[in-house]
Amino acid sequence: MNEDILINVTPQETRVALLLQGAVQELHIERSSSRGLTGNIYSGKVVRVLPGMQSAFIDIGLERAAFLHVADICEARPRDNPNGALMPIEKVLFDGQVLTVQVIKDPIGTKGARLATQISIAGRMLVYLPRDPHIGISQKIENEAERELLRQRLQSLLPDDEKGGYIVRTMAEEASDADLQADVDYLRKIWAAISNRAKTRPPTSLLYQDLSLAQRVLRDFVHDETTSIQVDSRENFIKLTEFATAYTPGELSRLQHYTGERPLFDLHGVEVEILRALGRRVDLKSGGYLIIDQTEAMTTIDVNTGGFVGGRNFADTIFKTNLEAALAIARQLRLRNLGGIIILDFIDMTQTEHRNAVLAELKKALARDRTKVSISGFSALGLVEMTRKRTRESLAHILCEQCPACGGKGQVKTSKTICYEILRELLREAKQFNPREFRILASQEVVDLFLEEESQHLAMLGDFIGKPISLQVESTYHQEQYDVILM
Repeated sequence: MNEDILINVTPQETRVALLLQGAVQELHIERSSSRGLTGNIYSGKVVRVLPGMQSAFIDIGLERAAFLHVADICEARPRDNPNGALMPIEKVLFDGQVLTVQVIKDPIGTKGARLATQISIAGRMLVYLPRDPHIGISQKIENEAERELLRQRLQSLLPDDEKGGYIVRTMAEEASDADLQADVDYLRKIWAAISNRAKTRPPTSLLYQDLSLAQRVLRDFVHDETTSIQVDSRENFIKLTEFATAYTPGELSRLQHYTGERPLFDLHGVEVEILRALGRRVDLKSGGYLIIDQTEAMTTIDVNTGGFVGGRNFADTIFKTNLEAALAIARQLRLRNLGGIIILDFIDMTQTEHRNAVLAELKKALARDRTKVSISGFSALGLVEMTRKRTRESLAHILCEQCPACGGKGQVKTSKTICYEILRELLREAKQFNPREFRILASQEVVDLFLEEESQHLAMLGDFIGKPISLQVESTYHQEQYDVILM
């Protein structure tokens, strides 16, 4: 199926949309003020070793200390038996120690970045592992004979003094020896520069920053089904052309500079999709819909038939809605970049063959996902449990912040509830203090309610406490906000 890549560039932000048959499948956003850290290499300083957790906090110059687990320390593995028992972290690290580390997971929420001492530098066709003398082949290359041939070809190109290892990516299947050699030379040159910086720069320094989002598109996102890569910035089009000429010449023919009058994302309906991806409800073509709720611990997706009544019978209607929902769920997971534990509540199906068909459709739709996904079958309660690896913040976390009115609850107290709270507050204040007058500062909705439906209750309270009560609208107050002033 044809896939198109759109790159929208402004000085402050780069946005990338992946379209499959014209429908937006993925959105990637990188802001110049907060570029992702995954892949960056730092000179880190050990702040604290935690033997009880077999972990350590490492200062790499960020606001929060980063996290390093013993399983991600290559020095903790026995050299003669890489699969053997790990050494205790307190025997590998000590407070104040300086070491070269790489970010393998961006900070998410309140969690700091996750680190590893096993460095990996990605090229076009190879991934360089300077601290691991091992040659691995991508699991997507399944033919055993081809895997062995690639391993031998790469081995013959490596210099005699090579101490590191490589992982052969799927892009290398059609590569010539010259292409592989160019990738080896490029990656070794980068590592030499990193090693030199590690010796000369102070701790907590950045030693290497991964490519920009636009450049990573050419390196990681493009494949045989990609028909075009459109960029709406002339300056970045020139930069990408230079990058492609040096490292990905096969993609030059797909690279296009978009010069149309309409904004690139507007032309392809991407802006509308972004707005939809921030909502709870996703409408299906049949009339059914999904409700997506994202929490700190997990994401839940509920499937509803809505107005769909097109099946021959009730069981058929449910089955067709669930099949359509399976496709929509797979797309929404990629579009919103939802990760962690995900619970899918399909409409209850009594027939086992229907359940199996829906599960098969879901797995098929998720097969295109570049992020690691694990799916279990239907539970005893009729739920499907799955996990999707968290690699970066979700779309909602990037573009949105907690509502100042509801504090993230998703709902606010009614005006009547606030009125009754204020009346109780007035009574409490009257028992403790003896002011000349009480003044209520509240939102327009609350004050209007006091002047209309609740006017009698307010008057009765005023008579009971023997003090005048005045009202004042504060236009900046949200519905739950109020103050009782003693005059």
